[in-house]
Amino acid sequence: MPHAKDNIPVRETGLSVLIPAYNEQQGVGLVVKALREELSETGRPFEILIVDDGSTDNTFLEAEAADARVIRHATNRGYGAALKTGLRHVRYETVCITDADGTYPAKYIPGLVEQLARHNWDMVVGARTGQNVAIPLIRRPAKWAMGCFAEFMAGQPIPDLNSGLRVFSRKTVLKFLGFLPDGFSFTTTITLAMLSNGYLVHYEPIDYYARVGRSKIRPVRDTLNFVGLILRMSLYFAPLKIFLPLSGFLALMAIGWGAFSKVFIGQVADVSTIVIFMTAVQAGIVGLLAELISRRLPDLSQEER
Repeated sequence: MPHAKDNIPVRETGLSVLIPAYNEQQGVGLVVKALREELSETGRPFEILIVDDGSTDNTFLEAEAADARVIRHATNRGYGAALKTGLRHVRYETVCITDADGTYPAKYIPGLVEQLARHNWDMVVGARTGQNVAIPLIRRPAKWAMGCFAEFMAGQPIPDLNSGLRVFSRKTVLKFLGFLPDGFSFTTTITLAMLSNGYLVHYEPIDYYARVGRSKIRPVRDTLNFVGLILRMSLYFAPLKIFLPLSGFLALMAIGWGAFSKVFIGQVADVSTIVIFMTAVQAGIVGLLAELISRRLPDLSQEER
């Protein structure tokens, strides 16, 4: 399917609910119905746009039967790719993304939209920290570890790194379109990119229900992809936070090894100590160069704000 232009006219007043869907015939109709019931009460113009990402079941038919607007990918291209397609085709400037599996309650969306408008946040995220949160236990350790690393990189708390329920301005996210991946790490990337560029991201606690249908998450492979993503983003947006501690650690290791060899062997292990110390120096230099390069790139935090 050809891409539409990224600068298509969109209306300022209204809400586009954008939902990527891949083989979600069991849940997509129920999700659209719940969204219509909640959003109709707000009196605000809205649309529900489903991007069918190459489903092999009846997702397309179920979405159309629920009276949603539907765009189809000929093949499965990924969660992020579906969101990118949707962002190019939405009718309204304010966009809410959610899932087609019934995990994110529609009742929270009007409140998130209100928060975005009232406080001029750049993005409002539904953080899965409510009283009823059905995140599978097998995914929680990796989620916690990745969250800790992301908080270190961003320098601030991140209650939910990769929540799939969030509201934002289309213009803001389009600035980062070149960075955003086609896979499940889309939400992780936009969170880190916006925080690293000084945008205001607010978190609202929400519940998170058990999904309808079969999960598309592959725990081992997707966890490794998430770790790789966080490392790439940290090197791009905050390289000194990676290389400076590494340089310091290696320098201390060199000093410690030199002292240990002098005391217990009777002489300083010159070669190994020098190699470790020079590696520390090189890590520090690489970090400084990466920081200088990142500072010379376009300032995404100021464009069109």
